Amino acid sequence: MEQVKRDIVVRTVPAGGYVCMKGETVGHWLGVVNGLVKMASNRSTGKATSFVGLSDGSWFGEGSLLKDEARRYDVIALRDSRIAYMKRSRFQNLLDNSIPFNRFLLIQINERLGQFIGMIEHERLLDTDARLARCLASMFNPLLYPGSSLELRISQEEIGLLAGISRQRVNQALQTLEQGGLLRADYGTLTILDLDGLRNFGA
Repeated sequence: MEQVKRDIVVRTVPAGGYVCMKGETVGHWLGVVNGLVKMASNRSTGKATSFVGLSDGSWFGEGSLLKDEARRYDVIALRDSRIAYMKRSRFQNLLDNSIPFNRFLLIQINERLGQFIGMIEHERLLDTDARLARCLASMFNPLLYPGSSLELRISQEEIGLLAGISRQRVNQALQTLEQGGLLRADYGTLTILDLDGLRNFGA
């Protein structure tokens, strides 16, 4: 554990700052100590999309390390965030020598795969209100985001990017979910009141 600690650097990334950038050489495994970041892709045409939000306790980037390729996405802080950067050499050492670490990675990759399959399913089969509900619920997966609380500081614009819907439509969907007693929407903050209800909304 002391060796692992020596090979981790914690940095503060300000809101709007890049945790890592698409195309760069991957030298670290990354974790959110506290804060909120988004995994996103911005094309030269000006089009942008956000894949997933990452909150307290989440680790990411193992795929690029395992495949030994340049990073395929940007990760941008949505608010001031403390990020842990574990050296690639330490990640590889744990991979080669630690059964518990390998078990953790298998669970992590399996949960992330399930999350992305769910996103495709929701996009194709659910209406807008249900898609937004499921998108919000996915940000509270206890295995992927073990440190997250039920209060989420995020703008409606960012929610729209994560859910793939317009900001105006986000506002309408949040009103529907709030009227259903599933959440409370305040300026810049969402408080989840019924997580199971969000997970099953539109079923």
